[in-house]
Amino acid sequence: MDVIRASQLTVDDAWLVAWSRFAAGLRVADIPAAVVARARLVLLDTLGAIAAGAREPEMVALTARMAALHGTGGLATAVIGGRIRLPLPVAAFLNGTAGTMLELDEGNQYCRGHPAIHVVPAALAAADAGGASGAALIRALVLGYEIAARIGIASRLRVTMHPHGTWGTVGAAVAAASLAGADAATMRETINVASTLGLATSRRTMLQGGTVRNAYAGVSNQLGLTAVELVGAGFVGEPDGVATVFGTVAADDFRPEEMTRELGSRWEIARNYFKRHAACRYTHGALDALGAILAETGPVAPDEVAALEVDTYVWAAQLDDPAPRNMLAAKFSLPFALATMIVSGETGVASFRDPARQDAATRALAARVTVREDPAFTAALPALRPARVTLALRDGRRVQRTVTTNRGDAEAPYPPEEIVAKFDALAAPVWGAQRTAAIRAAVETIDTAGDVRALTALLAG
Repeated sequence: MDVIRASQLTVDDAWLVAWSRFAAGLRVADIPAAVVARARLVLLDTLGAIAAGAREPEMVALTARMAALHGTGGLATAVIGGRIRLPLPVAAFLNGTAGTMLELDEGNQYCRGHPAIHVVPAALAAADAGGASGAALIRALVLGYEIAARIGIASRLRVTMHPHGTWGTVGAAVAAASLAGADAATMRETINVASTLGLATSRRTMLQGGTVRNAYAGVSNQLGLTAVELVGAGFVGEPDGVATVFGTVAADDFRPEEMTRELGSRWEIARNYFKRHAACRYTHGALDALGAILAETGPVAPDEVAALEVDTYVWAAQLDDPAPRNMLAAKFSLPFALATMIVSGETGVASFRDPARQDAATRALAARVTVREDPAFTAALPALRPARVTLALRDGRRVQRTVTTNRGDAEAPYPPEEIVAKFDALAAPVWGAQRTAAIRAAVETIDTAGDVRALTALLAG
């Protein structure tokens, strides 16, 4: 067996030195006002996704089990939407898990993942524990998002891996370290320690309805907080753990120059996307194209449809299961997503629940959907996410639409008021209209708040 000796390893971690100094020295005043505004919107959107996800039966049961196991004493923070406070790592785990349950959390097309749900729960927990200012929370969120997204940009995970639970751990750790006032040396060590705490995730979970996938982001938040405590206790990592893990373990093409390219002038949180369809983002282009078709034809009865044809890029073309076994699998099924849109007229949370999934007309229509990869569409990634949908009706008509970007992407953004409306729709059933409005107001002015605990008190209600 080959043995790698320490003397054989060479480390060029200039990017890490620069990044650590940048993170330790960043002030909120250094962040452009438009980026701060985007961060507030990302925070609001993520809180809505967490609160709604916390009402899912599995989350209610998991919260009760974790409360019984860990108790409610000690240094605790809000389980969002759970009406309970639990120890910081436990609450961060539950909040990160809840935020992925409904496939409504934001993401970033350039890193091919969802940075905010890996960062917000850990950042809120750390800010709450320390009584941090709202400005410190925003800085931590921006930094955690930035490094998580840049690792995703600088490397391509193995195609068998799911991105949740991988580089997000580093993002959570950086956010928590920022709130702890880490200097450059401590920030560097935190990044190195956190880099090797990620999960070996399976992409098949999302395709086959393995709901353990929803816990990946929760674990990242928990381990991000743990990384800060490890460094505080004197633990150290290898000199450049990010390059090792994302250059030889989880991926093999780490490009360190991407970690510092335009650092401080190009902000990844400002290039994010928001979601309105309650399904995997890979379905969104086709759903938008079908929406354009239905805007022309008007409502179409399921039995009027002879066939639906979808041509799209490689990752979306994998979502071809016409008979998903549960809600998660339905959210990762193009045939079902298109069918339920025709049958229900929408793509909200209810359109993917079991009653919709078991609907006979929807299942029959899903079986008439064909999904194919178009190599030209794949070549357009990551800047574009093309999809072409052809609706063939039994009367002989064929209607086709092609989209190149998803609604909600940086190139075709939703207006802020639509994201606010999404938050209200998700949060009001959890907290009621009055508390929802108070939470929204607190987030909209969070960067001027002297103490985040005014917000976290509302979240715990």
